Amino acid sequence: MHLHDATHTLRLGAPLAKARGVVILLHGRGSSADDIAGLADVFGASDLTYLVPEAANSSWYPHRFLVPPAQNEPWLSSALAVIDTLVAEALVAGIPSERIGLAGFSQGACLSLEYASRHPRRYAFVAGLSGALIGPTDTTRDCIDLQGTPVLVACAERDAHIPLDHVEHSATALAAFNATVTKHIFPGSAHNVFPEEVAWLKKQAASLPRSA
Repeated sequence: MHLHDATHTLRLGAPLAKARGVVILLHGRGSSADDIAGLADVFGASDLTYLVPEAANSSWYPHRFLVPPAQNEPWLSSALAVIDTLVAEALVAGIPSERIGLAGFSQGACLSLEYASRHPRRYAFVAGLSGALIGPTDTTRDCIDLQGTPVLVACAERDAHIPLDHVEHSATALAAFNATVTKHIFPGSAHNVFPEEVAWLKKQAASLPRSA
């Protein structure tokens, strides 16, 4: 399995120099940038830049997110470095972190939440669509301050890929990290993006400030 390359990133929406904000979209295992790029349409905001990286071999890390993080190295660190590269690009372009949003599905959801927990700052929002923090629930984490960042943690109650206790634990942990957490647990077992998640994303996009 090859490591990831931030140059393999789709760029959609407004040019970065003219954007009101930036949204980084992260696909799931077995998917692609083209697939998750469709999520850009739900924001209904043509004045945002959407950065959509693609994982090497369609997977950000080889094992399930439940295992100790070291077992997913070096791919996990490589995936997080891709996000960091894109965040840095936005910051250099004059987009402050409070106008940078992260949203991912499944593996991408886990990465979005994990990145924020390792790089604490005030983000526009962080959305984990069918995902949770990476690693066992007893994984040691630094005490951090997400400065009130709106965070969505959501999943179906019987999702075969994402155990409910990990979702519940992640919501609790992120709230303790001073995130403003919205938790949705949906009935059934569907592993997909739910209408309530779409509505939350649209609300966050609409609330993005128009200046630094």
